[in-house]
Amino acid sequence: MTSNQTLDPHAPRTVNVTEPWTRAYWARYFEVPVEEIETAVATVGQDPGAVAAHLGKSWPSPDGGIV
Repeated sequence: MTSNQTLDPHAPRTVNVTEPWTRAYWARYFEVPVEEIETAVATVGQDPGAVAAHLGKSWPSPDGGIV
């Protein structure tokens, strides 16, 4: 995150992969397959910034993440 970006106060604070709909949400947000989300969380934990870095994506996403 750059110094001129601020986190959305409503943005999720963890990448939850326990439910199918939350896995689908994060897969859409980061524009990657669900399996990559699951692998990233297993590797780096549930912090969205760490998951984004692992996936080579921005956090927060400059375009809001959802397409």
